[in-house]
Amino acid sequence: MSRLIFIIIFCLTQTLASFAQFNFDRLLNVGRTALYYNDYVLSIHYFNQIINAKPYLYEPWYLRSVAKFNLEDYIGAKDDCNQAIRLNPYVVDMYHLHAICAIRQKQYDEAIADYDKAISITNNNKDYWYNRTLCYLEKKDYDKVHEYVDTIIKRWDKSAQLYLLDADAYLNQTDTVKGVECIQKSLEIDEYNGKAWEFLAMISINHKEWKKADKELTKSIHLHPNFAPLYLNRAMARINLNNIRGALADYDKAIEIAPDNMIAHYNRAVIRLQVGDDNRALVDFDFIVKHEPTNVMARFNRAMLRQNTGNVHGAIDDFSIILKEFPNFWYGLQQRALLYRRIGQTAKAELDEFKIFNAQNDKHYGLGPQRWSKAKVNAVRKRSEIDFSKYQMLVEEDTVKVEHDEAKEDFNGNRGKIQNRDVDERFLDQVLITEETAADSLLAKPIIDYNDGCVAAHEGRYDEAIEMFTKAIAQDLKFERAYFNRGLAYIKKERKEEAMKDLSTAGGLGVVQAYSILKKYNKEK
Repeated sequence: MSRLIFIIIFCLTQTLASFAQFNFDRLLNVGRTALYYNDYVLSIHYFNQIINAKPYLYEPWYLRSVAKFNLEDYIGAKDDCNQAIRLNPYVVDMYHLHAICAIRQKQYDEAIADYDKAISITNNNKDYWYNRTLCYLEKKDYDKVHEYVDTIIKRWDKSAQLYLLDADAYLNQTDTVKGVECIQKSLEIDEYNGKAWEFLAMISINHKEWKKADKELTKSIHLHPNFAPLYLNRAMARINLNNIRGALADYDKAIEIAPDNMIAHYNRAVIRLQVGDDNRALVDFDFIVKHEPTNVMARFNRAMLRQNTGNVHGAIDDFSIILKEFPNFWYGLQQRALLYRRIGQTAKAELDEFKIFNAQNDKHYGLGPQRWSKAKVNAVRKRSEIDFSKYQMLVEEDTVKVEHDEAKEDFNGNRGKIQNRDVDERFLDQVLITEETAADSLLAKPIIDYNDGCVAAHEGRYDEAIEMFTKAIAQDLKFERAYFNRGLAYIKKERKEEAMKDLSTAGGLGVVQAYSILKKYNKEK
């Protein structure tokens, strides 16, 4: 009888095990299907279930890292990929994905190590060699770039992009002759290579050959009509050719392609200001100040425009904000005093005039701080500068490099929609403590700390909020709302790296709006 019971129990156990295995296989297939249809958040939900039950399987870790990568959660994707590689170090695609995640975080040494490993497993993959060469370019190891470009050309074939990599390295080594030779070789292979024409244009700009640069950028734009920096560079060339109408048209197009491009808005505003189009210049400066409240140069220009167009109170507000940061800015004090007199606030005007008088006396006798130190001027002009030659260098820095977007990626496909939504960067609300929760101190304590953090965050006490959210997380490692809110608090404190980690964790735990914020701040890297 006992033997019969044992046989029944054994058969039942085997049946349940087979059923469980079937469920996991089914979950894996459903997760893959969601991944295929770009429903990345849903796929993560399925892979989470498998990982929680069977953390020793490498495949769900890898597939979840692919989903996170497509949500632009590079920190989470890299962590998952690490775990998958630890469980199975022989799948070459995982090193490739890990390398691309590292590249997106500008961790080029790690990416190189990944490609070294991938190449040791699969030595005949040209894309891995190419991406590793890109990493050496970013590390400014130009001799390695030349070495690997030669190796790739000998092993495979010549390509326009390879010669551009070589050209980029030579130009960074200030060897313009060899750089131009490589660009010409690139054009011999592919005369429709827009990047090659852009490189030639950058050389022409550096030599101040504005007409030549205009023609070369026009060719590049014809081949890549939706790349905003090309229009910025051509606008700068046209300004130097006194083609103001053409420059304005280029800035209009750049803003049409990239509505949040602050350089385009600022330059267009300055030109509009110079040609007397005050009202439309105001529109641009309003946009910049809205998105960059600390942009002092934009705010100063807006203050002057408001003053000229009769918006006295608006001009006073702008000058007041500037003077809060630069209290010894005499010209600002003088203009605000004039504005105060225009609206009959004589006492405030006299106070500003008295400040100027005292500051001038202090300067005469060598007392008190200087109005504007050199370091302060540089800090103010870091993101906005009227001198167009400074814009040349900034735009060139953004465009002359061979971007890592050209690195071959086999797992991006069409981006999911979750991270493309514009979401308000607002803290999540407090959690209601029920009678049942209140009775259990282990459950209530992290919620109480979290709620205290929410109050501090809403009142702008971000350091205190971070401390309270950290306490809540220490007591509940899966408190997704605490991770999300702490991530936002870190953003407010400009602690971006810590913010990205917390938002990645929050997204993985189900706070899907974290992916939209991750995308936004990843683009600002």
